[in-house]
Amino acid sequence: MPMRFSEPAPSGLPPVTETLSQLRLHELLEEVQERIAQIVDTRDRMDRLIEAMLVVTSGLDIDDTLRSIVHAALELVDARYGALGVVETGRPAARLTEFVYEGIDDRTRVMIGDLPHGHGVLGLLISQPRPIRLADLSEHPAAVGFPENHPPMRSFLGVPIQVRNEVFGNLYLTEKVGGGEFTEDDEVVVQALAAAAGIAIANSRLYEEARIRQQWLEATRDVATELLSGGTNHEVLKLVAERTLALTESACTLLALAADSSTIAEETELVVVAAAGSCAQRLIGRREPVRTTAVGRSYREGLAVAVDTLAGATTLGNVAKLGPALILPLQAGHSVVGVLATIRPAGMPQLDRAAQSMMAAIADQAALALRLADTQRRMRELDVLSDRDRIARDLHDQVIQRLFAVGLSLQNTIRRTESAQTQARLAESVDDIQTIVHDIRHSIFDLQTNTAADSSTYRKRLHGIVSDMTKDTGIRTRVHLAGPVTVLAPPLSDDVEAVLREAISNAVRHASATTISVELSVRDDVTVDVTDDGIGVPDEITHRSGLANLAVRAEKHGGSCRLERRAEGGTVLRWAAPLPSPTRTVR
Repeated sequence: MPMRFSEPAPSGLPPVTETLSQLRLHELLEEVQERIAQIVDTRDRMDRLIEAMLVVTSGLDIDDTLRSIVHAALELVDARYGALGVVETGRPAARLTEFVYEGIDDRTRVMIGDLPHGHGVLGLLISQPRPIRLADLSEHPAAVGFPENHPPMRSFLGVPIQVRNEVFGNLYLTEKVGGGEFTEDDEVVVQALAAAAGIAIANSRLYEEARIRQQWLEATRDVATELLSGGTNHEVLKLVAERTLALTESACTLLALAADSSTIAEETELVVVAAAGSCAQRLIGRREPVRTTAVGRSYREGLAVAVDTLAGATTLGNVAKLGPALILPLQAGHSVVGVLATIRPAGMPQLDRAAQSMMAAIADQAALALRLADTQRRMRELDVLSDRDRIARDLHDQVIQRLFAVGLSLQNTIRRTESAQTQARLAESVDDIQTIVHDIRHSIFDLQTNTAADSSTYRKRLHGIVSDMTKDTGIRTRVHLAGPVTVLAPPLSDDVEAVLREAISNAVRHASATTISVELSVRDDVTVDVTDDGIGVPDEITHRSGLANLAVRAEKHGGSCRLERRAEGGTVLRWAAPLPSPTRTVR
């Protein structure tokens, strides 16, 4: 008789349909449990991701933010090693300028050596900024291997971090805990973290820029305060150098001014007048050629000059061994008076545009200080000239007129007196008054001459030439300067000094003189007489280039130069040249 499914099996086993139903139920329950576990795991991962995003975006310090990004990524995907490489921008071949890592101890880090610069797979992420997930890092065609002492790494996950559509850097994760490889879910989670990291980095950058801008503004304010409080030119420039050094994190900053502002830019030199940093003491007073140096190019062209190194582009010694340099011109009005230069340590990047802009602002303050100092100097000169004019008028209108009156009175007295001795003494007094009037007139002319050489300084230089060239020789000297020496201005005053040097040199070295007399007289022309009591200058010496140059100097001014033997022994050199017409004296 056939068996029906509705009837129990003779062996007491459950029906087939019931068995199949129970199996199906178990499968469904297991699937539900698995999906619930996945949901729970996903929700847990999402919670961890959200928590990581909150941690990453909570800080404003850029360094702390980068470290928190690396740590959060390691926690989210169970990676053993992680790093964030910051990409240098603004170059044709970008590279990593900063490398924040976690998972490698300090001892291993030292043994590895240099941090990565962006070669191999790391470089691929720079050139092609999209996620890369690898089961074995060493098998990728772009892999370049690991340096010695580097820990082994197989699984790899790299994700770019973008800030405002610009690649800021890349997040690198290696060695999945447990020996597996990174999953697609890991990639999605890290991409989500990278998106949050981009926002956090943007905020940190804005904060950092605001902080640095505030520091530059404070520095600019301090410089302005120093200017308004009457600080000296040196104090202001030194403050500019010190503040620029601190704000640019440089090894050295310097300010250099033109040695001669009247010379064309290509021919002058720059003199370092203020400096700060490790090499400051060695730089003060150093001269830098304008024609062949980077500092000179900024001065010459009036433009900012940025170079990776000053090697081969400076004469300032150890500065050439440092890193990137930025040189800015100091523009006072429409002219460039000097430069402000900052040199960073080797290995550091060039200053970014924001820092360059801020540095330009403080350079303008330095230029303003120089312009203000020049204005104050001119105002003081005008005050002095005004006083000189007033004194000259008083001397002419009061003193000279009264002396003339006294002289006329004495002349009338001479005619009335009968004593010859009294007449002689009165005549001497009248002559003395005439001499005094003549000297006062020269003094008036000196006071009114505002473009000539400074009288006391020039007189000291002439006396100094004689004393310097005859010291330790035992030669007795006499120097007499007559007339308004202040009418002598370059180039004539320079030629007079050169004549004096050459004449004294010949007398000391060739004439065997025991006495040298110098007479310098200024009337309508300038005459220099150098007389010695020696044996004379040999004929072969009289034709040498030094004496020939004296003749050339005289002829240049329309004058003459003669070397003559004295009847009583010795030699006299007479050099004469007319004064320029605007400075001729009035008798």
